[in-house]
Amino acid sequence: MKKIFIALLMAGGLFASCDMDKKPYGSLDDQTAIQTLNDCKRFRNGLYSSMRSITAGSWVNSQEIQMDIFQGIIGNGNQVGTFANGTILSSDQTIESMWSSIYSVINSANYIIEKMEKLSGSDGWSQEQMVELNRYNGEAHFVRAYCYYWLVDHFCETYSSVNAQAPAKGVPLVTVYYPTADRAVYPSRSTQDESYKLIAEDLDVAYTALKAFESGDNVPSANSFYLTSNVVLALQARIALLKGDNTTALSKAEEVIGMSAYSLCSIDKYAAMWSTDESSEVIFRPFMSNSELGSATGGSYFLSANEESAWYIPSYSMLEMYGENDIRFDVFFKIYEKLTSNGTSALAYVFNKFPGNEALKTGAQPNFVNMMKPFRLSEMYLVAAEAAAANNDVTKANKYLNDLRANRIAGYENENLTGNALTQAIRDERLRELIGEGFRLSDLRRWNEGFTRDSSYPISRDVEDFFVNAGKELSYQPGDYRMVWPIPATEIQSNPQLDGQQNPGY
Repeated sequence: MKKIFIALLMAGGLFASCDMDKKPYGSLDDQTAIQTLNDCKRFRNGLYSSMRSITAGSWVNSQEIQMDIFQGIIGNGNQVGTFANGTILSSDQTIESMWSSIYSVINSANYIIEKMEKLSGSDGWSQEQMVELNRYNGEAHFVRAYCYYWLVDHFCETYSSVNAQAPAKGVPLVTVYYPTADRAVYPSRSTQDESYKLIAEDLDVAYTALKAFESGDNVPSANSFYLTSNVVLALQARIALLKGDNTTALSKAEEVIGMSAYSLCSIDKYAAMWSTDESSEVIFRPFMSNSELGSATGGSYFLSANEESAWYIPSYSMLEMYGENDIRFDVFFKIYEKLTSNGTSALAYVFNKFPGNEALKTGAQPNFVNMMKPFRLSEMYLVAAEAAAANNDVTKANKYLNDLRANRIAGYENENLTGNALTQAIRDERLRELIGEGFRLSDLRRWNEGFTRDSSYPISRDVEDFFVNAGKELSYQPGDYRMVWPIPATEIQSNPQLDGQQNPGY
């Protein structure tokens, strides 16, 4: 398994690999780098920088473009093409980079956790300093949990009683900072239960530490740049839904919904959430400024400064999902009158959910950078609705679905749905609300659904000729092996313990 030296990570080289037996020039020694509370704070800031990186750009777009909701445009240079065209291989460089990078973040979190736990056992700390130190420790546990959740959600089959304890169905677990090039000690894949157990334990540590920090004047509020106990609850709710633990998913989601710190964004303020990145429903957003930018999640994927090009545009069936009075249609989609491909221009809708925050611009031209919002209250309403429906609590399921719709659709009148109609309505609402935020692959796999990408474009027939043929009418059957990403071939080659543990189909 590829390793990254901690001092290099904290210096800003977050996703570059190096020989673990060598120390970067000018770096701090890994045994002495954390000695004071201020040292802890600096290293903890590196973890937040990592969260900014792994919640934006290709980390979000790759799985969305892989699914049914976007069509590739000829002339996009095959950007994200392996995902869009269904030709994912274990040698895919994007997947290899993500795997290596996220284990680098885990390695960093392991280092910080070990050092902070050692420091907390020493004398000389005031009570206030101990609370702060434990807070940093809790944040590191959360980051490690989030990384393992992300790995499980992309590289593991759907959780079930059959898969839960089957060998090598989880991910390799590393909880100790142990820089070495000795391949004999690299871990094999765990079981899914072992993977989820570590995630749950880390989140419990994070919740306790963050809750203790918040017991004074540090009450969580919307638009937080920092992790809070409410962010932990939100991730616990998401993971419980992923595992089919609907009782826990509903309980955790309702706990967040009941917090006075957050409220669903009203219709008249919905657009501002995506342009200024401020909203009453944002639970956590990694910090960005025009001098500390993350990746552009909109950018060339979906938008261009001259409004004439895009790598991908929303499929027509996606556009059709929104009713006339749904504010999300006007916010998420924008008309380019001269979308151009191979010298031909036509009117088309582009995806405008991430239009760029003016405060994050670094020049006259738009850079399409927004602060990502990996945890929002609307997701909790959708989790609660789905979990309640699965538990046959029709009253609650309708309540959470109707409450969300009332804040998105002008003049909305409550519905009282049951059975399959209720289930499908909740699933459709997840797609309408969360499009482009990285949930679609996980959702379809969890629901055991496939898709056929819609290649029609009746509002502007010329656009149908713009679509990349390889992905035009791509179909995935339920349970398609590509719903789970492959363990990178380079990882299997470098880690002998992974031999024979590749995901099915690759």
